Amino acid sequence: MKIVYVTRRERFNAAHQMWNPKWDEAKNKATFGKCSNKNWHGHNYELFVTVKGEPNPETGYCVDLKEVSRVVNESVINHLDHKNINLEVPFMKGILASTENLTIAIWEQLEAKIAELGATLHKVRLCETENNFVEYFGEE
Repeated sequence: MKIVYVTRRERFNAAHQMWNPKWDEAKNKATFGKCSNKNWHGHNYELFVTVKGEPNPETGYCVDLKEVSRVVNESVINHLDHKNINLEVPFMKGILASTENLTIAIWEQLEAKIAELGATLHKVRLCETENNFVEYFGEE
């Protein structure tokens, strides 16, 4: 069996605030700096979803990337794009809106739906800036 890895890139824009409600304002500002701005701040995110599987001998694909794109858009992008992650994204309710936590939440939105396409979710990579990104492989 020969396994290939295929990646689809999607983009979205969203705002968030880094703020731990258990802490006072001074500790939040000391810990999160300008990311704790009470008026929020935003990012132009890039999301890379990598799936793996064996190429189908009839199509040469391990998965139809149009279907991967559809699933990613329906399950993730439509909920995040031009939204406030802290206030408007149901799958982030009650979760500190760090890129790390958002990456894990995106994985959780996608894993079963990618499996329904006949592939396995391998990696979610979320780029917050050109210098900062998070990768998650579904590990506990």
